[in-house]
Amino acid sequence: MHSDKHSKINRSVKSGLPPGTMIHIGAASDKIVPISVIAYTADEILESHYEQVEEYVANQSETGVLWVNVEGVHDVELIRTLGEKHIFHPLVLEDIVNTVQRPKIEDYGEYLFIVLKVLRPLGSGEFSSEQLSIILGKDYIFTFQEEGRNDPFKSVRDRIRGGKGKIRNMGADYLAYTLIDAIVDGYFVILEELGERIVDVEEELTLSSDQKTLQLINSIKKEIIFLRKTVWPLREAISFLERGDSPILQSNTRLYFRDVYDHTVQVIDTVETYRDLLSGMLDLYLSSVSNRTNEVMKFLTIIGTIFMPLTFLVGVYGMNFKHFPELEWSYGYFILWIFMISLALLMITYFRKKRWL
Repeated sequence: MHSDKHSKINRSVKSGLPPGTMIHIGAASDKIVPISVIAYTADEILESHYEQVEEYVANQSETGVLWVNVEGVHDVELIRTLGEKHIFHPLVLEDIVNTVQRPKIEDYGEYLFIVLKVLRPLGSGEFSSEQLSIILGKDYIFTFQEEGRNDPFKSVRDRIRGGKGKIRNMGADYLAYTLIDAIVDGYFVILEELGERIVDVEEELTLSSDQKTLQLINSIKKEIIFLRKTVWPLREAISFLERGDSPILQSNTRLYFRDVYDHTVQVIDTVETYRDLLSGMLDLYLSSVSNRTNEVMKFLTIIGTIFMPLTFLVGVYGMNFKHFPELEWSYGYFILWIFMISLALLMITYFRKKRWL
């Protein structure tokens, strides 16, 4: 399952601290956190990139819709400075730097706070997970990427720069829709690769059911469990965006969120289908192992049953009594061999007739 996506991060460092305390929980990093800003209207677009938060604070743009993207949340002081500049609630800032949040949405009146999981395929059905925090206001949107690797929003940026579609003529809520839609579309890529992996394991299971097959099944099962934990709360969040009464969301944008909601339901249905398939595969594996064990036990039982009377005869004639009637027979040894072989053949014939062999 890849090394970093399901690793358990110790949250005990926050034990006993008051709410709103900002402590980064996630992968440690010392890289500079870049801030990219896109401000656009239907007629113009301005882009800026900053390596220091002080540069961003000193160069604010008031043009149309503002999209501020922060690529990394390990710099707690940077997040704090942004929060103080734009008056974000301390609980929001605390959740941004805590990268083990479950997908959710919270309404703070003047803005909405959304937490999602961005999944990236690593090949062979495996994927990495990164937390994305979104603050959506009336005419602005802030996105905080956990690490900022492999920008999942390249297509959205290209649409803004090229003026394609409706994005330049709509508000910040429509931009939020495009970002969330890009994330959900990425889930389908993961599901396709997982589906191919499940088919491969299923074919391997029909050929052999060894320990390696069981490990593959358990590995995929863990992936599915993580996906399920990611998608189910996401459905609740998007349902709020579709049906909520926040004034930040325009009525014509809710239709687009309904489309994302439908996609999320499709992802959930696929995840549940894969979950059922894996449960069936696990039952098939256990049944196959049990049948193989039964076959071995049946074979050993039949062998033991065949040799039981033969062992008895050999034991009887192996006793060291002086007066043994059959010891004086000239052909006693050969007669005993013929009898034992005949008895064994008779028992084998009987077992085959009963289809025990």
